[in-house]
Amino acid sequence: MSIQRGRGTAINPHNRYQSQTHQTEDDGWLQEEPGRPATTVQWLPARNILTRNTSPDIPFDRSVNPYQGCEHGCIYCFARPSHAYWDMSPGLDFETRLIAKPNAAQLLRERFQQRGYQPAPLCLGSNTDAYQPLERDAKLSRAILEVLLEARHPVYMLTKNALIERDIDLLQELAGHNLVSVNVSITTLDRQLARVMEPRASQPLRRLETVRTLVDAGIPTGVLAAPMIPALNDHELEKILTAAKEAGATSAGYTLLRLPHELTQLFEDWLRNHYPDRADHVLNLVRDTRDGALYNSDWGQRMKGTGQYAQMITQRFRLAIQKLGLNKGRPELDCTLFRAPGQQGHLF
Repeated sequence: MSIQRGRGTAINPHNRYQSQTHQTEDDGWLQEEPGRPATTVQWLPARNILTRNTSPDIPFDRSVNPYQGCEHGCIYCFARPSHAYWDMSPGLDFETRLIAKPNAAQLLRERFQQRGYQPAPLCLGSNTDAYQPLERDAKLSRAILEVLLEARHPVYMLTKNALIERDIDLLQELAGHNLVSVNVSITTLDRQLARVMEPRASQPLRRLETVRTLVDAGIPTGVLAAPMIPALNDHELEKILTAAKEAGATSAGYTLLRLPHELTQLFEDWLRNHYPDRADHVLNLVRDTRDGALYNSDWGQRMKGTGQYAQMITQRFRLAIQKLGLNKGRPELDCTLFRAPGQQGHLF
């Protein structure tokens, strides 16, 4: 069994850009178990920090990611294949060999200062979690929030780590001018499932506490029940939304499991190791939501899927948010207050 305690995966499949591959075979000589891989961080200054996208499936066209790779180790993470661009594996490398961009905040400040920049809500940490454990000491996300506050620039945030509470002072100021919206990702309320599926993220009940803390501080906060995985956690959808409402969340969303590129192999290996009794059933249901394949990247389908099973989850979600009174009158973030950083005068 390929299980690595404290990690989402124990395998390191070759990335799709490598021209050569190799395979390790056990010849019987190695008797002891290999040690647990430590997390390493490469501090690599970025050339550009603002990433653009044209996807109609998400509510923003730009994002900032201060980190590449994520120590949370979520096995389902759609961002894992992006590690291949750095000539590393989307497997264990993704959660143990991290890249930090020390000049992220400065680059963002310089971008805002460029003539002709037009503000629109950006997402902080759209690819990997901006509040993963590395952020506790690195404080790159906090530095970015400081630039956003100075510039009065709107920002969406998504995290599954209670560390975001550290920056409530900045978030409160942003919220006071309708410049921030936070979503906390809650995939399951089952502590055991969370432990093996997202091993280094905050535990689910702790994330609900974070929702309550942010809401009490006056920060618009919702919950993203994502991803929903057929026959694994999708039966919890209504429970997650109910718990979110009880914690004070005013909005909610969900996505269906996505398995692009190398993630297909990683997820199947994890599934067969941790839940061998239902692995085939889960994978067959995933195919039912992806036109017979394990993934369909078409816009308009990749987030929610197709087919009867996917439609059933969509209907359950709609009924639940209607019953709970979620997603009513969510205001758009304000883009009219923007000012290039460094301008004279009081900010607020």
